[in-house]
Amino acid sequence: MTSIADIFVGLLLAVVVLALLARKLSMPYPILFVLGGLALSMIPKLPEVRLDPHLVFQLILPPLLFPAALFTSWRDFRANLRPITLLAVGLVLFTTVAVALLAHYFMGLPLAAGFVLGAIVSPPDAIAASAIADTLKVPRRIVTILEGESLVNDATALVAYRFAVLAVVTGSFSLPHAGGQFVIMGLGGLLIGLLIGWLAEQFHKHVDDAPIEVTISLLTPFVAYLLAEKLDLSGVLAVVTAGLYLGWRMPELLDFKTRLHGGPVWEMIQFLLNGFVFILIGLQLPEVLQALSDEAIPVHRLISYALMISLTVILVRILWVFPAIYLPRWMLQNHSMSNPPPRWRHVMIIAWTGMRGVLSLAAALALPLTLRDGTPFPGRDLILFLTFTVIIVTLVVQGLSLPALIRWLGIKEDILSASEERKARLKANREAFARLNEIEEQDPAKADALRRLRLEYEDHIRQAEGAASASAGTPLRLFSLEYERLSLAALLQERQTIIHLRNENVISDEVLRRIQRDIDLAEARLGRRQ
Repeated sequence: MTSIADIFVGLLLAVVVLALLARKLSMPYPILFVLGGLALSMIPKLPEVRLDPHLVFQLILPPLLFPAALFTSWRDFRANLRPITLLAVGLVLFTTVAVALLAHYFMGLPLAAGFVLGAIVSPPDAIAASAIADTLKVPRRIVTILEGESLVNDATALVAYRFAVLAVVTGSFSLPHAGGQFVIMGLGGLLIGLLIGWLAEQFHKHVDDAPIEVTISLLTPFVAYLLAEKLDLSGVLAVVTAGLYLGWRMPELLDFKTRLHGGPVWEMIQFLLNGFVFILIGLQLPEVLQALSDEAIPVHRLISYALMISLTVILVRILWVFPAIYLPRWMLQNHSMSNPPPRWRHVMIIAWTGMRGVLSLAAALALPLTLRDGTPFPGRDLILFLTFTVIIVTLVVQGLSLPALIRWLGIKEDILSASEERKARLKANREAFARLNEIEEQDPAKADALRRLRLEYEDHIRQAEGAASASAGTPLRLFSLEYERLSLAALLQERQTIIHLRNENVISDEVLRRIQRDIDLAEARLGRRQ
């Protein structure tokens, strides 16, 4: 009998193997994880691993959304709020309606059930968008819009999904009531997120203990989500709002110890959860096929339905994105003059990046089996199958074709962030150098130590000034190349020496680890680039 521990170990092994393969093939890992899950699901007598929708909503979604919001630039998010809102709200609702009408008139689903399907497949996946965008070299504004959309659109889709399911189960629907509840749930989620973010901020202000602060950071998204959901508000918006708020405040709140502890913790959580989630999507194939065994629909018709819905969600996004980006600018000429419209090539990337993921599948699996009168939920198995195929088609087709599309369009990573970094480093180092001069005037006894520090800062300033005058493709260095090489050689010798001392029983492992951490931090400070 296969235990939970066996399944967990197997999933961990699969994550490692597929991640290494994705790295070797230079492929975004969500795509390979899903394909790997599909391949594993076809192995005979493999233990069935079911994706529990409640587990996804309550335990997986919050810790995946929170760090994405935490590390999102609030300045860039706010600057692109209009296109993000048009995508995260307008496009989700537009896709929901288009898919509902198609499913009703061409597939025979009741209209309310069609709206359920539309709400399920309408939101692009936050994890897939971030993972694929991070892999590819695209302008920062594109990444900001895609990540901002994927953070907010889950809330829109889940609210629409909730009302659509309620309409199917009860047989009644009131658009004014649903609209009012939509606004209440959204605003309520924002307020809950601000409250939890503020409470977490107060805690970090008064506690200076890295492990405890990291633990509170891990608890924050769960508290925000669960509290909002218990109050029938948007848990997703609560998590995203708390993350954006704390992301803006954290640089002032946390000391270096908490940042050094917290960064790797969140990075590991994201990596493992992403791996588990996308592999589990592929492993759901047996359940999807089993659900279809009772459907009296010919295979060729099922395939045509799947292709029809997949093409619809892709084309609807393209048809929506271009007018949504350009029409408001044409209507507001003054704004367009001060803020030039994005290039059509950039808009095309946004239009093509619409991969679906775990939220859609979890919502489909969470559909009730029966209505209030005991009759089966109309089209539930077909909805599950169509959702599964939309995820596979959008991830594989759009995800794999995106690098080729970027090359064909000739899109390159902009240099704005590099320019900002150079200016900020130069300003910070000049101010620090000036402060050292002030300290020397006040306390001449510290002249020797100050002289060494000034030499280091002079080197920083020379590198920043040299990078500012060099070509755009020149990598920004904190130290001169020769300084880096000599420092790395010295640090390597230090590391080899302490390991030798440990092996000769001259020092303990605890002493080794303390010294090694200092060496690691020194090497990281050099800003070594591969």
